[in-house]
Amino acid sequence: MENDLVKAKKSHRDALIKKGINPYPYKYKVTDYAAALTKEFTKLKNEEKGRKVSVSGRVMAKRSFGAIAFMKIRDSTGDIQFFLKKGETKKDAFDLLDLIDVGDIIGSTGPIYKTQKGQLSVLVDKLEVLTKSVLPLPEKFHGLTDIEIRQRKRYLDLIMNPEVKEKFAMRTEIVSAWREFFNKNDFLEVEIPVLQPVYGGANARPYVTQSNAWKSKFYLSISPELYLKKLVVGGYEKVYTVCKNFRNEDVDKTHNPEFTMSEYYAINHDLEDVMKLTEDAVEFVAKKVLGTTEITYQGQKISLKAPWKRIKMIDALNKKAKIKAEKMSLAELLDLAKREGIEIDNDKKKKGLVIQELFEHFCEEDLIQPCFITEHPKETTPLCKPSREDPKNLIERAEGYIFGWELCNMYSEMNDPLLQRQVFEEQAEQGRSQGEHHPIDEDFLEAMSYGMPPAGGVGLGIDRLVMLLTDLATIRDVIFFPQMKPEHIKDKTGKEKETKMAVAVLNKSAKMERWQEMNAIAHLNAAFAARIGKELFYADSMETKDGKEIKFNIQQAIMIKEAKTNSDIIDLLKKAKKLHLDVSEFVKEMIETSDDKKLMDSIATQKHKDVNYLGALIFGDKAKVEALTKEFKLVK
Repeated sequence: MENDLVKAKKSHRDALIKKGINPYPYKYKVTDYAAALTKEFTKLKNEEKGRKVSVSGRVMAKRSFGAIAFMKIRDSTGDIQFFLKKGETKKDAFDLLDLIDVGDIIGSTGPIYKTQKGQLSVLVDKLEVLTKSVLPLPEKFHGLTDIEIRQRKRYLDLIMNPEVKEKFAMRTEIVSAWREFFNKNDFLEVEIPVLQPVYGGANARPYVTQSNAWKSKFYLSISPELYLKKLVVGGYEKVYTVCKNFRNEDVDKTHNPEFTMSEYYAINHDLEDVMKLTEDAVEFVAKKVLGTTEITYQGQKISLKAPWKRIKMIDALNKKAKIKAEKMSLAELLDLAKREGIEIDNDKKKKGLVIQELFEHFCEEDLIQPCFITEHPKETTPLCKPSREDPKNLIERAEGYIFGWELCNMYSEMNDPLLQRQVFEEQAEQGRSQGEHHPIDEDFLEAMSYGMPPAGGVGLGIDRLVMLLTDLATIRDVIFFPQMKPEHIKDKTGKEKETKMAVAVLNKSAKMERWQEMNAIAHLNAAFAARIGKELFYADSMETKDGKEIKFNIQQAIMIKEAKTNSDIIDLLKKAKKLHLDVSEFVKEMIETSDDKKLMDSIATQKHKDVNYLGALIFGDKAKVEALTKEFKLVK
């Protein structure tokens, strides 16, 4: 059912056509843009005219007062005002006003003019409709703030939020600077196939497709690694690519199934060489785009200046967990993992893989400043040379961490074809849960058998680098069109399948009064709804028989439980974040003040273990949320 705004817009379109005006002309001559005009005419005095200009853009606001009218126009560079004044503006332009709506794209010619109140404007002489919109823009006073709609309908996000356009322009600058660094360092940019007969180069589940021509399966690339190494075999000394990868896996704040990465390989380089190359590359890009290596990401000051700290994985784990992991048996490590609530798949119950899981659990969140985690267990990848310090148990691998998540992964590359085959075959026998294993790429092994020179290689997530340099919280914020849950997927009742759930957990030891408990739940739910609540709706509203609108509620019920202690809440949040579940948090200071600065200053003086939580809300995969919260009792 069309609402009144849509009907009005369509009737205005029809009226324009009846007047003999094409509301969708072929072109329009633009001579100037909002940002340049604002800069050029800063010294123009009130009620003074400048040169004649021709500007076009989208109508973002419109006000008419009989003899004068104003329209806020947004072009690709910014906003400017169109000012219509009887006696200065032609009558046919005024006559068009009633048929022009917010959201339409129009053009105007006339002199630049500064109004009595000092607003730079185009004093409209001629007015032309360039595109008649038939759907209304989001509500003008609050803009487009719903995150789910912004990501699903990015075009609306770009229209309503100019700062989003600026962030995506920065993304282009970042990628250009990245290429500039490698081109200056004599790397050759190359392309690799997206459709591949064998997938490899990473532990990931691929997307599978079918070739009608060859009557066989193909896979979307999960990594360019093996193809780049074939080029190294072929004689190229330094190669890099910026490419799309596709991994058929879950979505969270730092993962999107389709993502952009850069991989680069240089012969006669080892792990230390490519670590230096990587930190230099990030430093170069930061200086080129931001003019500094000192950034603030999500409120945390971070220095990207090289050199970055090097930390051995086992040292980081032992220090944080207060253990000696290298001296512990597999059974002891598994017991520790169980006590920490870490689920280890049967095929991952090997000492090196359990150490890696424990490292991620205990250490990742503390790795805020850039660092390289080195000396990884040999079970973690088959594509890396053995460690020179401990060739029996470790490999020359490093991962670059910033703000608690992995930015890049790098090796002294394996180039012994017989050892490479042996490791491939061992891993193929072990298998990976849910199909996550390395199929053996015989063509790659054949290429290596002709002789691959010693080389260092790196894979770096471009989307994550963009997140850091633009201070955006999720990977979806830096991808124009991130992968979204299809809107049409519903069960027989019309709702999406119940695969997720939300649980709010109150801190019983806080001894809150009833109104405080209700306040905490309300704030947790509000934060939850603001972040992801919209995607849980089957529809925005429903109608009664007499046409009255009733808003839908979310599909999932929110269970309310209670934890015995504050440390239980902190531990719950830590585990939830490790599992990439969505969380909302409510601390004591939030109920005491509504002053955000005062709140932030207070929290900044406390260590996390000392923060007094009133409650937390966990949302995500139903099985994971149930497992995390099963020990807590329902609030009575």
